[in-house]
Amino acid sequence: MKIFSIFFIFFRVGLFGFGGGYAILPLIYQGIQELGYMSATEFSRLVAISQVTPGPIAINAATYVGHKYEGLFSAIMATFGVVAPSIILVLIVYHFMSKFKKSETLNGVLKGIRPATIGLLGSAVVFLAQESIFTGYSLNLLPAIFCLVTVFLCGKFRIHPITLTIAAGILGAFIIR
Repeated sequence: MKIFSIFFIFFRVGLFGFGGGYAILPLIYQGIQELGYMSATEFSRLVAISQVTPGPIAINAATYVGHKYEGLFSAIMATFGVVAPSIILVLIVYHFMSKFKKSETLNGVLKGIRPATIGLLGSAVVFLAQESIFTGYSLNLLPAIFCLVTVFLCGKFRIHPITLTIAAGILGAFIIR
């Protein structure tokens, strides 16, 4: 019975949690308080651990709480609970998209979304470049070289981006301080 309660708590978090990991932390904390199991101090540790481990904060937090609460199976149930609403939503959208794939309206919407998505990615690139490559109006040469070499290696030699990210992190730890 406890395992189902943790599933439903995190299902609610996945269903109603909008705005990313930090925005849903209050929902996670409220759910944990329903269990009556974790103090505010331990929750702050959970947030710290969720930040330093790879992956979304909600999934990391769900896994941590589930494991702390009842062990491995509870961790699996909590993690599945937080991702289940997204899986269900994607399946529903896929059903309707495949049903209306010849619709001119839907194709028009998708054609409008593509350039907007590229624009959002471009704005993220500009923001990250401003923060790491440019300081005010001056160019930081070493990060700019990292950026150009990464783009070249990924594009020309098809080196996997994760491999390049890890290599750049290791090099940055020793070179850029």
